Amino acid sequence: MSSVQPLHTSRLPDTDMQAAPVALARAAQRARELAARTGTVLVYSENGRLFEKQATLPAAEGHATTRESPDE
Repeated sequence: MSSVQPLHTSRLPDTDMQAAPVALARAAQRARELAARTGTVLVYSENGRLFEKQATLPAAEGHATTRESPDE
C-alpha cells in the first residue's frame, strides 16, 4: 500500500488526536481498495450532495481508483 498523506494536520495537544488525520486517510484508502476488490460502490457527501464512486483496481498498478457520478 502507498504511503498515506493527510489533508490536514491536527494541532490538538492530545497525541491520539494528532494521529487521527493520518489514521482517517489510511482507513479511507483501505475502504477504496476493499470496495474495488468487492465491486462495492462508495457513497460520500461533498458540499451537502451525495455522490457515488465505483472503485476499480487497475491491473498494472494494483491501486484503487474511482469514477465519480453524482447522485441525482
